[in-house]
Amino acid sequence: MNVIGLDIGGANLKAADVNGHAVAKGFALWKQPEQLAAELAVLLAEFNTPDCLAVTMTAELADCYRSKSDGVDRVLRAVEEAAGGARVFVWQTGAEFVSPEVAREIPLLVAAANWHALATWIGRMAPNSGALLIDIGSTTTDLIPLQDGFPVPEGMTDCERMCAGELVYSGVRRTPLCAIAHSVPFGEGYCPLAAELFATTLDIYLTLGWISEDATDCETADGRPATKEAAHERLSRMLCCDTRELTRDDAEIVARFLADVQRQRITGALDRVLRNQQQPCEHVLISGSGSFLAEAIVKEHRQLNTARTFRLSECLTPAVAQSACAVAVAHLGQERLGSF
Repeated sequence: MNVIGLDIGGANLKAADVNGHAVAKGFALWKQPEQLAAELAVLLAEFNTPDCLAVTMTAELADCYRSKSDGVDRVLRAVEEAAGGARVFVWQTGAEFVSPEVAREIPLLVAAANWHALATWIGRMAPNSGALLIDIGSTTTDLIPLQDGFPVPEGMTDCERMCAGELVYSGVRRTPLCAIAHSVPFGEGYCPLAAELFATTLDIYLTLGWISEDATDCETADGRPATKEAAHERLSRMLCCDTRELTRDDAEIVARFLADVQRQRITGALDRVLRNQQQPCEHVLISGSGSFLAEAIVKEHRQLNTARTFRLSECLTPAVAQSACAVAVAHLGQERLGSF
């Protein structure tokens, strides 16, 4: 049986199979929700015709939908339209797949369940100990405690998980810089940041060289390329400056400061999660496009820097690892959907 996993987000669409093939593309769902089915069809065309689609989503929270229930329903309508005859199954936080009809009846269990699918699959790498999954993506950070290979979170919904510190709404590409800090070092003191979407965390890590330049990538705050030069201009605007006022050296100081603040905030949430774990954390599992940030956090952390670390990007190809949630539901689907 050929199963394709789909991870449908509000800003990114990801698909994967169990053979090491994964595809991801940016798609601003909130701007063109009516195009979702067509975008999914383009994504699925990269694979052999599937028998089943194993689906997880976070897109239901997009503000083009009036509620999570409405979002789940409309996302699933798009999936069913794009499926081309393949059967559709949806992962839910009860650790099983359900039909779209059932999913529509339990929207809070299928909404934003991709973290649970990933933890259920990747947790097998630490089957007999306390462990922690750190998944940092473009928008969010998941800090998921594991016990003997199974996720044991305090929260199940996004709101519950944020309250528990298990979900940090901060990532390495899309987070507005004014959500990281209120002011930054500049000159002899500090300058407040404009409360405006002039730049995002992508510009921090482009400036510091932690994310590679890509002149074809225009998924940026101003729609201009993901290059150091353009990042310098975007960072300058955050201080209501241009590049004559904020030099490259100034921009690097600002970027390093913001990276430090982001790392400290994620570490604070991490400490809270670790305090609630029943067993010592002996293994750390790292995934996501922000794995470089997770590795820096673990290296600096007194409790985790002696734990055994597994990087999904080393177990799989980096491209596949960046679509980890889609890979997870593909594998879980391959194992569990044969009886349907």
